[in-house]
Amino acid sequence: MTQQQMPTAPTVTLACGIAMPRVGLGTWPMDDAGAAVAVASALRTGYRHVDTAERYGNETGVGEGLRRSGVPRAEVFVTTKFEKEWHSVPGVRTACEASLRRLGLDYIDLMLVHWPNPDQNRYVEAVEGLVRVMEAGLIRAFGVSNFKPAHLQRVFDAGFTPHVAQIQLDPSHRRDDLDAIHRAKGIVTEAWSPIGRGGDLLREPAVTAAAAALGRTPAQIVLRWHIEHGYVPLPKSSDPQRQRENLALFDFSLTDAQRAALDSLDRPDPKMLDSDVFGH
Repeated sequence: MTQQQMPTAPTVTLACGIAMPRVGLGTWPMDDAGAAVAVASALRTGYRHVDTAERYGNETGVGEGLRRSGVPRAEVFVTTKFEKEWHSVPGVRTACEASLRRLGLDYIDLMLVHWPNPDQNRYVEAVEGLVRVMEAGLIRAFGVSNFKPAHLQRVFDAGFTPHVAQIQLDPSHRRDDLDAIHRAKGIVTEAWSPIGRGGDLLREPAVTAAAAALGRTPAQIVLRWHIEHGYVPLPKSSDPQRQRENLALFDFSLTDAQRAALDSLDRPDPKMLDSDVFGH
């Protein structure tokens, strides 16, 4: 199969009118060298959506991978995020221009406030800054990451509605309160660590049974769960075979019983990061 024939994920249209692929490549904790290799491989495999952040320290590598891939820039949806020190209207402009230089791009498709950091109380200004850089043509869409309902409400009260909200989400970490808010406001939900952390989720009987019945990998079962709930998962892998598997989610479906079994896996997790006290 040639590069042009590689299957790509379908897209979802954001409230601002642009299309975002429904699966993306996560790049944390890759360094520049690793990101360049993984991104080039993923794009050649058929990915058209790549997620990075200032914090990851690999934006330069992501941009290099895009160029190595040979895929036209206009076909790739690039997301990045910025740190708390830039939480002001002029600060976001500074952060955006720095990310553009590191990526080697003329524009960013989606830029997110990485964490709300409510202790410094400037995340609403950070969202306003994103609106301004979007108006300036430096980004095409804006959003937030790791925002809880109270954080979102303050953003809404200021007159802003993000196009995308990225959160930790998987069948064992359901976020039904946020999901309801996102849906009501027309915000697309992205999932980081969509297949869980540490591999425990992939060993759950509900997951392994569905994988055996459908002839898929456990990761594909969990990622398909995200797709059927309308989420955009961002699985991370530098292995070409796993990259192909993680993109091959659109030629099968879970049964109602299989989906319900995965839905029932939600459980408390004291190790889950709390964005009221954690952030950068």
